[in-house]
Amino acid sequence: MTDDAPRSPLGLAFVGCFTTARRRARGQGIDVYRVGAGLDDWTHLGRVDGLDNPSFLVTDPTRGALYTVQGDGAAATAFTVTPDGTLRSLGSAETGGTNSVHQALDPSGRFLIVANYASGSVALMPVRPDGGLEPAAQVLPMPGAPGPHRTEQASAHPHHVVLSPDGRHVLVPDKGLDRVFILRIGGDRLEIASEAVLRPGAGSRHIAFHPGGALAFLVNELDSTVATCRWDAPSGTLTPLHCVPTLPPDFFGASTAAAIVVTPDGRFVYASNRGQDGIARFRVADSHLEPAGWTPSGGRDPRFMTLAPDGVRLLVANEQGDSLAEFTIDPGSGDLTQTGSRQSSSPCTIAFL
Repeated sequence: MTDDAPRSPLGLAFVGCFTTARRRARGQGIDVYRVGAGLDDWTHLGRVDGLDNPSFLVTDPTRGALYTVQGDGAAATAFTVTPDGTLRSLGSAETGGTNSVHQALDPSGRFLIVANYASGSVALMPVRPDGGLEPAAQVLPMPGAPGPHRTEQASAHPHHVVLSPDGRHVLVPDKGLDRVFILRIGGDRLEIASEAVLRPGAGSRHIAFHPGGALAFLVNELDSTVATCRWDAPSGTLTPLHCVPTLPPDFFGASTAAAIVVTPDGRFVYASNRGQDGIARFRVADSHLEPAGWTPSGGRDPRFMTLAPDGVRLLVANEQGDSLAEFTIDPGSGDLTQTGSRQSSSPCTIAFL
């Protein structure tokens, strides 16, 4: 690591933790840390408690704001972030659905787009000039027949909100319907432009784009696979091309896939397994993935992963292992080496500002 490595604007890290008995949780809310460029020095600055299940965090560097949805709840909350790491609440607003699990800001910064997992909808929430939120102005149901899993696919369950590279579309993997919905952003409305259909029972969960923009990698929770898909930006269509398992061939236990990360150079893809408690790594070869091995995640139930701001370290939130594990990425092979671990109670999301 060099002194000129990329840094987050304020050098802050936020860790959201599950808090409720329903989630078998031990967390207390959102923890705030001051971090060094190499993530070698984490200083705990404070915590926002009294907030149920801050299950996903998004930062807005332009406004100096932080947004969270509340797992199993029906609201999103906005904070303004001071340079010393203090979070000042800008209030909460209704998402128009239940169990809001993921969100993203639209390219203009005028709206927060929210996936309502339990109620099967995607909401458009206006963002005020001060960064605060208004209640959902549009709630768009995800249509289709549920998948075959009797408990996990009883209805639509949108699980992720990802902007296309050009910002014209929103991709929403739906675990309940085994589909990825592609939504068109038009002014202050969302509309369904197309959809990609995956294997019955796959349980589409999260998606990440290759930096080249022509490929996207979809992790399927229920059948523990990653599908490589072709993205056609002009038409707004996603076409599945190739599928690989996330589990080692000699693993026979219960496990579900969770998170997916692509390296900035586009050479490697990582997916986490909850149950097997490992990180699958893949090499990108043309329009498919080649399995390259598995690394222990450093704890139980690796729910979430993200790259550090330097782009060469991977952080893993082990929800039931109560830890944040840090790995360095070998630039030649993509192999992971665990370089650190710090205690965190029921961590489920990490964001930087």
